[in-house]
Amino acid sequence: MDNWDEVRTAYQVARVGTVSGAAEVLGVHPATVIRHIDALESRLGVKLFQRHARGYTPTEAGSDLLRVAQATDDQFNQLVGRLKGQGDDVSGELVVTSLSSLSQLLVPELVAFQDSHPDVNLRYLSGDRLFRLEYGEAHVAIRAGAAPDQPDNVVQPFLTLGVGLYATRGYVERHGRPDDPGAFAQHRFVCNDNAKSRAPFDRWMRDRVPPEAFIFSGSDADGIESAVLAGAGIGFLPIWKAARRDDLVEILPPMDEWAAPLWLVTHVDLHRTTKVQSFLSFLKARARDWTV
Repeated sequence: MDNWDEVRTAYQVARVGTVSGAAEVLGVHPATVIRHIDALESRLGVKLFQRHARGYTPTEAGSDLLRVAQATDDQFNQLVGRLKGQGDDVSGELVVTSLSSLSQLLVPELVAFQDSHPDVNLRYLSGDRLFRLEYGEAHVAIRAGAAPDQPDNVVQPFLTLGVGLYATRGYVERHGRPDDPGAFAQHRFVCNDNAKSRAPFDRWMRDRVPPEAFIFSGSDADGIESAVLAGAGIGFLPIWKAARRDDLVEILPPMDEWAAPLWLVTHVDLHRTTKVQSFLSFLKARARDWTV
């Protein structure tokens, strides 16, 4: 293609759906967007978009072209992400991602690392979405569960996150404390709202607690934790979080099958950079003092 600007314009129109939206993304006048689309359609001899009152919709030919544009744009973003991570100094942007439930554990360490390296601009991205290291969305990912198997990633075991079964003292005073799973039917439980959760402790609970005993469910770890701490019922909490509270009662001793392994994941192209290696070494050293 002789003019990549026209293809890029068409890609943004398809992505945003309107001429004005694409013009804003590209930083050009809407007339420039229309001119690029018209010129590209004329050069190719096909219609790339159906025009309508709500905007532009790609035709079949437009969809074919835009798939190529998408792949090219992804590859360029991947290259930019890799270049940002290169260099011999510990400075610039460092993007770390993890589950939101680890934020209280990780954020103090991220701040401590930044205090040691004031030229680092640190971004912490938390949530259930898997940020794509191969596209430069993050430099370091901390992931739980089975070992990640994405190609071109370097995966290192980090630590094992212990999980325990707890209730508040207030709950135990009102409802008693079950001595074993055989007494669970007479109690109230807080669970993950996703019945297909792959977390080992969630599966263990659903195998032993009758459905009618689940009186509160949450879609994320923070909601489940808040319900347990509010006295709604018995539920799983990370041991390190429970250790910071004096109003919790351990219902059963922690079991190895409840624990969740954590992994440090980096992309092979960035793994050996000074910035990433400095952060990994720092985090591993700090984690030796964690009670998890």
